[in-house]
Amino acid sequence: MKFSRGLYALLLTLFFNSSLVAQYLYKDELIFNPAFNVEIEKLGSELYEKTGISLRLVMLKKLPDSKNIVEYEEQLLAEFDKPTILLTFSQMDTKVDILANETSLYNYFDKKQILSPVASVVQAFTIALFYSDSFAMFKEIISDYGGTIIPLLAQKSKDNELLGKYSGSMFNGYADIADQIASSKGVVLENSVGSANQQSIFVVKVLFYGFVLYGIYMYIKRKLYLRKQKNETK
Repeated sequence: MKFSRGLYALLLTLFFNSSLVAQYLYKDELIFNPAFNVEIEKLGSELYEKTGISLRLVMLKKLPDSKNIVEYEEQLLAEFDKPTILLTFSQMDTKVDILANETSLYNYFDKKQILSPVASVVQAFTIALFYSDSFAMFKEIISDYGGTIIPLLAQKSKDNELLGKYSGSMFNGYADIADQIASSKGVVLENSVGSANQQSIFVVKVLFYGFVLYGIYMYIKRKLYLRKQKNETK
């Protein structure tokens, strides 16, 4: 049986794409975007070559029945012998988590910072100011910021923008973990997207500060209006 060059190329492409899914974009039930796949593979491959650590991304529609996200990750991690970190997102469960199969791997990145729902120190200060009922709680809240996934996921978006939001936020987090590991190991990633990370988080900060300033403006305007009304009734 003879294969044409076109068919041979197609088979190679299909095989290559399958290999990509089986590597660093380990599961993808949401995006199905070849460009997204390739970018994850490039960054994941370089990270592994330079540090020996596999960083795998798992994107699920929904977690399997009767399993929470950590149980699911533990089941997947049992398949890997080499140092592996899983970044997992489940759309229907609205869950994000990071789990490693060796506790020493947590020394190379800040899980709490990456998964923080707060993007900036100013945002953390504002939240702490309004919601703290003790100085200890204030210190705890104000130290929890720098999130590179959840602040982007939390943004409102139309149905036709959801996939873009999911791919952007998860790639942002994936790149943040990779950059932190590389920095801890003293290596430089040519495929690093640190600047893109900062730009996307900057957008979140601008939006947040805009809402805060608008809220302050409306509060002051309301106070002045009530004071004026009170003076006019005297």
